[in-house]
Amino acid sequence: LFFFISTKFLPVVAAILPLRIIARDLQLLNTYAVLIILDTAMNLPLAVWMLRSFFGEVPRELKEAAQMDGTGLYGQLKDVMLPIVAPGVAATALVCFIFAWNEYAFALMLSTERARTAPPSIPTILGRGGIEWSAIAAGTLGFLIPVVIVTFALRKYLLRGVTFGAIRQ
Repeated sequence: LFFFISTKFLPVVAAILPLRIIARDLQLLNTYAVLIILDTAMNLPLAVWMLRSFFGEVPRELKEAAQMDGTGLYGQLKDVMLPIVAPGVAATALVCFIFAWNEYAFALMLSTERARTAPPSIPTILGRGGIEWSAIAAGTLGFLIPVVIVTFALRKYLLRGVTFGAIRQ
């Protein structure tokens, strides 16, 4: 598990040149597909690490009781474990969404204006004769709105999800 999370320790700058060469060879440069694949790959270790701790907090007795009742593995996951860890899943989804939404380096180095996301596009807003700060502020506010909406949609799960497993018995 430590090896899995240690992939997150690699600075993006150290990996950007080989990733750009691979994306070029696969003809994925300047596409949303390369950004989706890399954001998923960069967030996967964190998601696995977080979800492992949430699923590890489910009491073994609940899983064994469901198994004794004849519930299969899928039923145990769907009916017993998932309702218990739903706050953790929501917290993990929000953290991964924010990390992917704020990702800057991949969007800057692997895409042009055709497939660029908001973080590297906002600073390029220029007005007549200089930087148009009001347009940059408006772009930043527009960039923040989806994060606020998702956070409010998941707010009932977040407090429990963030504190889930904090107290050991």
